Amino acid sequence: MSEVKSIELVKWSYSGIKKVRGYFSKFPHSVIYFRRARSYYLVYTLDWDERDPVMTEGDREEMQVLLNEELGHISAYKKRKSRRIH
Repeated sequence: MSEVKSIELVKWSYSGIKKVRGYFSKFPHSVIYFRRARSYYLVYTLDWDERDPVMTEGDREEMQVLLNEELGHISAYKKRKSRRIH
């Protein structure tokens, strides 16, 4: 069974050194900025538009997965230290 995603990565572009801009279907009026941390990207900040819904932690995680998949960094993202259970 394939997983249904509630958010789609519409487009992305580089935004300076170690930064990427992401545009997502659930937040069509907002720009989400990602910053590289080691070999993967994390949400860093956003230009939120009040016409869009409030971003949840689940939304953030899904957007990080989508962007890292697109940029070929999903393996490093899944192995990041914050995901390890001690």
